[in-house]
Amino acid sequence: MRRTKRIAQQSVIVLVLLICLLGRGLAASIDSSSYNWNLPTGLPKPIVPADNPMTQEKVELGRHLFYEKQLSITGNYSCASCHLQKRAFTDDRPVGIGATGEAHPRNSMSLTNIAYNSSLTWANPLMTKLETQALVPMFGEHPVELGMVGREKQIINFLRQDATYQKLFAEAFGAGEKAINLNNLIKALVSFERSLISFNSPYDRYRFGGERNAISASAKRGEKLFHSERLECFHCHGGFNFSDSVKHERLAFTEMAFHNTGLYNIDGKGAYPSDNTGVHEITYQPTDMGRFKAPTLRNIALTAPYMHDGSIATLDEVIEHYRVGGRTLHRGENAGIGRKNPFKSKFISGFEITESEKRELLAFLHSLTDETFINNPVFSDPHQQ
Repeated sequence: MRRTKRIAQQSVIVLVLLICLLGRGLAASIDSSSYNWNLPTGLPKPIVPADNPMTQEKVELGRHLFYEKQLSITGNYSCASCHLQKRAFTDDRPVGIGATGEAHPRNSMSLTNIAYNSSLTWANPLMTKLETQALVPMFGEHPVELGMVGREKQIINFLRQDATYQKLFAEAFGAGEKAINLNNLIKALVSFERSLISFNSPYDRYRFGGERNAISASAKRGEKLFHSERLECFHCHGGFNFSDSVKHERLAFTEMAFHNTGLYNIDGKGAYPSDNTGVHEITYQPTDMGRFKAPTLRNIALTAPYMHDGSIATLDEVIEHYRVGGRTLHRGENAGIGRKNPFKSKFISGFEITESEKRELLAFLHSLTDETFINNPVFSDPHQQ
């Protein structure tokens, strides 16, 4: 199994180098200083690679590519198949399903504010750049997502023969057939992903916009509970993006963290399911068993089911999981007492909470739902407009 994982990782590295060579020197000179992130006053801008500055033209091209089903092996799947706008760019399945019907081991993570993410997957601390990560769903084989490995020429031929893409690539990267290449495709695609900014929830209008009545009194009490030492939520879901894996222009260093939350303890010694061992899959260190990223809680009410494997159905159940300090599974192949997992984070110690306090906490979490984000036409499928 280790050899298979190393081969897959090496394949991605080779593909990155190939695409860089294919696209080197072909992009037009671009000024990104005028790009509008639409951020509330006082919030920092995301960090963008110098070789892929943000422009509206690239974002628009990337939007078309994000929803383009011809970029899949079946012609029926796109990035948007697992990242639905109405669900804050996740889906309603426990785990992702690829173009060929293959079930993935993990839940499709929300793309909300992905531009601020220091780590781009559930459990790979090496995957830190969107331009690299975007290659995995398109060309990865274990598991198959879009399934386009070996079909690079097919992709380019399709784009070069399509009048709409001819126009969009020319606007984003300059005229000429050579501007339509895999390197520029990836740059445009991730530019759209970086544009998926969500800061207009009722909580944002209350906290950053000065609207004192934007959230209920119950939600305000829930916010205090969330940030209390009793519940400990804020330690892993802190800051303006409610995650402790974040990067932006004001940080002197990149914050990146992974946590074992006591979701499993199969053998009584800390084991997680063999296809989902977290950072351990990368490092093979025993203490990394079951360590996964704490994703943003923005739009969390829309992104059920929860956890890295979609194994918790509702927010109520998530709160209960943390209340008892880890989940107990009484039967089945994954049975075990999660709260006794020896690798569990020190922040997952359990807490007491009344029913009324639970309702207040839920009210706060629901106040993080940004209706404008999930209905914004600039993020929607251009092929349906």
